[in-house]
Amino acid sequence: MSLAEMVLNGNVRAAARLMRDIDDGMKSAVDELKALYPHTGNAFIVGITGPPGAGKSTLVDQVTACYRRLGKRVGIVAVDPTSPFTGGAILGDRIRMNRHADDDGVFIRSLATRGHLGGISRSTGDVVNVMDAMGMDVIIIETVGVGQDEIDIVRMAHTTVVVMVPGLGDDIQAIKAGILEIGDVFVVNKADRDEADRTVRDLATMLEMNPDKDRRWRPKVLKTEASRNRGIDELVAEMDEHRRYLHASGAIRHLLEEKNAALFMEILKERLIAEAFEHIHVNGRFREIVDGMISRRKDPYTAADEVLAERFGIGSS
Repeated sequence: MSLAEMVLNGNVRAAARLMRDIDDGMKSAVDELKALYPHTGNAFIVGITGPPGAGKSTLVDQVTACYRRLGKRVGIVAVDPTSPFTGGAILGDRIRMNRHADDDGVFIRSLATRGHLGGISRSTGDVVNVMDAMGMDVIIIETVGVGQDEIDIVRMAHTTVVVMVPGLGDDIQAIKAGILEIGDVFVVNKADRDEADRTVRDLATMLEMNPDKDRRWRPKVLKTEASRNRGIDELVAEMDEHRRYLHASGAIRHLLEEKNAALFMEILKERLIAEAFEHIHVNGRFREIVDGMISRRKDPYTAADEVLAERFGIGSS
């Protein structure tokens, strides 16, 4: 049996092996993903993002426990940042979610960003599809943080939860990062802190001032204390309410169009770049182009035009 067939039969070891092959960039994984794709599209995908120290992992742990009490199977993709010096990542989320390690209804996979910008790993979407094909009801993606270049999660998740924490100047950060536009639910975690109510008010005010007033879904600001399991049931209920809204309003169609268009463009871009680079790398043109740029004998724009013409016939007469 192929790995894809074993995954569809519920083989957890096969799923773990396929996810490893995906993260390692093995070409054989693509054929398995092709076979799994028709069996995807059933899971509810939740993105949880926020600044470091907001308690995202503890929140994910509690949300997972809540869904398990409801009888839902849960997949977790925890993305950790990669060191720019060693290329390594801590991948500590498995430790923080250790109580689910022996639960057959929970599958946890940690991924490193491997230098990929956008808050998620390049392989995240493929790993999500494997979990979807496995029959997970809910898939939670925990990203490395929020920032101006870290909003890729909104293109992958059905519901995006933005986690803030009092006392870190998050009201200003929210404006700078533009996260008012990406959040479907806002959470002020560690709500036992003194400034929690102020943070809730500030976020609620900014949401009211948001120029995007035409959208029918109005995000709420909830308070949680993940370490004490407070406010988790309300958060899960609001996430499920957003899911119902997407289907009842028909907004899910637009969301899926954007999601799949972005996925196709990402794969196409990756394939084209790999094809072009392999061509110039094998015949030594890459070093020639770089040397020419350093000496200013060659500009990068002309070099790119030449490579496209040589490899794909683009722009050639």
